[in-house]
Amino acid sequence: MFRIGRRATTRLSAAILVAGLSVGGSLATAGVAAADDHNPAGGTLATLRAEMSHTGGATINGESVKAGLFTMDIAGGGTLQSYCIDAHTPTVSGATYQEKSWAESSLANNPDAGKIHWILKNAFPQVDEAALAKAAGITGEFTKNDAAVGTQVAIWRYSDHVRAEAKDAEAEQLADYLEKAAQSVEEPGGSLSLSAPAVAGNAGEKLGPVTVTTNAGTASVKVAGEGVKVVDASGNPVTGVANGSELYVDVAEGTPAGTAEVTVEGSVELSVGRAFTGVGVKTQTQILAGSTQGKVASSFTATWSEKETTGAVLAAEAVNNCAKGGVDVKVTNSGDEAGEVTIGGEKHTVEAGKDVTVTVPVKEDAEYSIAVTGPNGLDQTFTGILDCQTASEGGSEAPKPSTAPSPAGDQGDKADDGTNLAETGSNSATPVIAGVAIALVVVGGVTMLVLRKRKSA
Repeated sequence: MFRIGRRATTRLSAAILVAGLSVGGSLATAGVAAADDHNPAGGTLATLRAEMSHTGGATINGESVKAGLFTMDIAGGGTLQSYCIDAHTPTVSGATYQEKSWAESSLANNPDAGKIHWILKNAFPQVDEAALAKAAGITGEFTKNDAAVGTQVAIWRYSDHVRAEAKDAEAEQLADYLEKAAQSVEEPGGSLSLSAPAVAGNAGEKLGPVTVTTNAGTASVKVAGEGVKVVDASGNPVTGVANGSELYVDVAEGTPAGTAEVTVEGSVELSVGRAFTGVGVKTQTQILAGSTQGKVASSFTATWSEKETTGAVLAAEAVNNCAKGGVDVKVTNSGDEAGEVTIGGEKHTVEAGKDVTVTVPVKEDAEYSIAVTGPNGLDQTFTGILDCQTASEGGSEAPKPSTAPSPAGDQGDKADDGTNLAETGSNSATPVIAGVAIALVVVGGVTMLVLRKRKSA
């Protein structure tokens, strides 16, 4: 006979509930894996926080939304503040973002990208609320929340080309002022990038050059490898570089064939107006509104041989090409013989000392996987998501703004109106709720099974 008391049933239910909560907690804390700080692609990497700051109410095409500033944590230290430039796409809390050029984002085909840059340079938080109120002729109560909301609304009018309005009268007045005053400003420079992902040659030679592009005052240079050092064109050892510096890898004669990695690392305050897109996840594109000093790094590899010839030495890199609706795969041959490569299933020949760029077509918002193979160990696969348009583009009827609930932001010194806002973020607590719900279902099923067996007994 099967018998179980009420206390035992309660203990069993509690145990299952705890297990469910554990699962939910695991889901909640799982996120996009942090990318390597020393990424060959260069550019700053950052993680989106769940909480927004300085928020308030707004509408997009009549639909209620929450507007405000986002915060991202830079890999290696430092923070970024940003606004959304794709109001109809939800954010993914904890997503990893990477700094991109405008050509790799939805700004590529936007004739008003320069006006967005002007707004960012002349609005909150670059300009405080008191100065903004004076410039816009605002006489009523005007807070940081209003300044952030008004700035975001003005940006949406140019990034998404929608009917965006702030619910607060003062915030709306600022948005109107910024929209009318905006002028086209050129794209800002990137934080750090290198001209090539790899160099090659023979022992006893200087391999290179690789040119550094950065807005950091100075950046350090480190090399990992035996019998090699980083030098300039005159052969002088280099430990620090600035924008435009050329780097060579000097391999001592007689050094056995091998490879070395050179890392350029600096501390920069990123330029306002840089775009940030998700790494391996579809999430709202952000545009930089402010930055603390943060770490940024990029690297390249050097390969050498003891022989008189090196053969084909190939290195590949890939960037989104939003103007052409695809991914540009560039293969560089720094060796002394031609090499045949396969890019996305198609064969191409890369002559010695030359490079080949192939644009692989990819559908918007589609995940892609592009394999690149060739001689001497070239075997790379580039994956990602092509995010070149705002969600409101490409259709006759604009979708509603994201209804995914955003984490509670800092309400600051002037709270929202309390309405049920369709917000521009996702809730990091959702997996916990799902885990608890699953646990409760399991508890209910087990309890019913127990009661049925008791009744049979």
